[in-house]
Amino acid sequence: MIKFHVKKGDLVRVIAGEAKGKEGKVLMVDRENYRAIVEGLNMVSKHTKANAKNPQGGIVKKEAPIHLSNLMVVDSKGNATRIGRRMGENGKLVRYSKKSGEEIK
Repeated sequence: MIKFHVKKGDLVRVIAGEAKGKEGKVLMVDRENYRAIVEGLNMVSKHTKANAKNPQGGIVKKEAPIHLSNLMVVDSKGNATRIGRRMGENGKLVRYSKKSGEEIK
């Protein structure tokens, strides 16, 4: 199993593409396609038919997936950083910021 640098709930910064420089929280990671959905970023207009959830139908704005290579995790100090893994106090692997050295929760 491949370990990704991005997990659900992480604060990330987009480093390439139309949304470059913007930040948001990861809502979902698609492990098969190496993509993530980030809250409020990469918005697309989707035309929908009327249904029970949306009786009017029409155009709905929603987030589209972004490739993981275009995302960097932001640490608690606000720096976009690479991610490393090391043994924690409890003997489990923990992710840490390569820039500041602090653990990422």
